[in-house]
Amino acid sequence: MATVKVVNMKGEAVGSIELCDKIFAANINEAVLHAATRAYLLNQRQGTQSTLTRSEVSGGGKKPWRQKGTGRARQGSTRSPQWTHGGIAFGPKPRSYRTELNKKTKRVALYSALSAKLASENLIVVDKIETESYSTKTMVNMLKAVGAEKKALVVLPEVNKMIVKSFANIEGVKTALYNTINVYDILNAEKLIVTEAAVKMLEEVYA
Repeated sequence: MATVKVVNMKGEAVGSIELCDKIFAANINEAVLHAATRAYLLNQRQGTQSTLTRSEVSGGGKKPWRQKGTGRARQGSTRSPQWTHGGIAFGPKPRSYRTELNKKTKRVALYSALSAKLASENLIVVDKIETESYSTKTMVNMLKAVGAEKKALVVLPEVNKMIVKSFANIEGVKTALYNTINVYDILNAEKLIVTEAAVKMLEEVYA
């Protein structure tokens, strides 16, 4: 089992914790990571884009000129795609981009993402995160102390409105519960900050 130091909110080492190899020392499968990231991004799309076809734009009911004898190309409508204000040919229409991954693939992707963060030394375990009031400044100071001043994902063991809202105003920082984390957020964050309690719950749920 890999051993990682545990720090407090001031960045001081206060102990160590052993991490489950099955979750944090798995083989990093880049193909599965790509599939999971792609699926997540596709599932965020609303698919509501739409253009008007020649049958949906207004006008164009009358043939603009007779078929023969004018010297011009034959035309049946002023709303054909080649006309100004005409309909769009083969334009996008509302559709679902949703795609699904099976449970085994999702699990492998999560293991790979967490293992990649540990391997790159971007996993930070904090003994606990707490605040007595809504305070963005407290959380900013904590991030500076633990070396996570840029993009970070903070994983919590339970919902705490004060902590979540204190992080909410910090650009590039996102919070999540141990059972709602996803591969994209883990990979998108430069640092993964996990409380000691959240680590134990992660191992209990996913191991």
